[in-house]
Amino acid sequence: MGGPSDPPEGAPEGAPGGGEDEYGSVVFDESFIRAARLQEYSARERITDHAPAVRRRPPLRHGLSRPALILFLLIVVAFGTAIYMGVRHPYQAPAAGEQAAPLRMTVVPLAPRDEVPGTSDPEQLYASSPAAGFRVGAEGVTLPASRRTAHFSDSQVMNALTITKDYLVRSSLDPEVLTGGETRSVRVLLDPAQLDQFDRSFARPAADGRHAPTGWLVRLDPSRAELAAPEVRVRGTMRASEADSSTLEVATDHTFAYAVRPAGAGRDAEASLFTVRRELLFRFDRDDLRLHQAQVVLSEVQAGPLSCAEDSAARLRPLLAGRTAEEGGPAGTDPYAPGGTPALCGTLAADAQPEL
Repeated sequence: MGGPSDPPEGAPEGAPGGGEDEYGSVVFDESFIRAARLQEYSARERITDHAPAVRRRPPLRHGLSRPALILFLLIVVAFGTAIYMGVRHPYQAPAAGEQAAPLRMTVVPLAPRDEVPGTSDPEQLYASSPAAGFRVGAEGVTLPASRRTAHFSDSQVMNALTITKDYLVRSSLDPEVLTGGETRSVRVLLDPAQLDQFDRSFARPAADGRHAPTGWLVRLDPSRAELAAPEVRVRGTMRASEADSSTLEVATDHTFAYAVRPAGAGRDAEASLFTVRRELLFRFDRDDLRLHQAQVVLSEVQAGPLSCAEDSAARLRPLLAGRTAEEGGPAGTDPYAPGGTPALCGTLAADAQPEL
């Protein structure tokens, strides 16, 4: 009787090897079957679809799997983009060791020839002065139309103008800053390379053209004067230009008119007009524009009525209604002393005073 693997009628006659199957050593495992290029349809498929007995199977892919292929393509694209941006990116890296220039400043007190006029009505004070047509507060710091330059876009130029306006508003109009209080709102707008100079100016003020607090901001002496009206009148101009391929410059020229009265004198005290003209030059690199900060490189201030005999570097001490300028002038300048700058003083024109 044949074994389980033999046909019922036994092994066929003439089989080689005494009836042994010549293909008995061939193993048709799963991988062999799956690799076959032809596949036989089932009887049901042949009856239903009238298909031929066999169909051709698509060849197996022995390469990367689909997720691996996608990941590989993403890596290639990212690497190629990084190379392209490094070669074609229009921004230029700052030169090694490049630092912001220190602020150079000049503060010129303007002394009146006659007695300072005053009135108890601040509105009348403004209306009878050259500041009658000025705008109120931040509205007077107007932004010009921004136009792109060779290396900076419209949005970058507008950003520089906006930072400049923020600095002017905070350093000239903020009541806390004006009355000798906090300065952080101004400090945070400065390029970090200028912070040491700023801090030293307030810790150790000096009329040396580098460390006068009044070169950074408008600062009244709170023991001398206070604002008689919160509405400061402002008028000025602002102009942006490209200094070089990596630097924008904004030049400003603004006049600020303050109604002031003696500190602690009450609302009925006579107010007088105190005028400050500030001409500033700002510089911006691309990091400054991104971080909303500025480099203030030049500050020219004229303020009056002031007495030339008093130091205007640390605080501005306005001459109030009914006062006249003290006799004498600024302290002499020693031309042999290094690092010093000449002390300057001017005369306040009569037309700059209110006609009361």
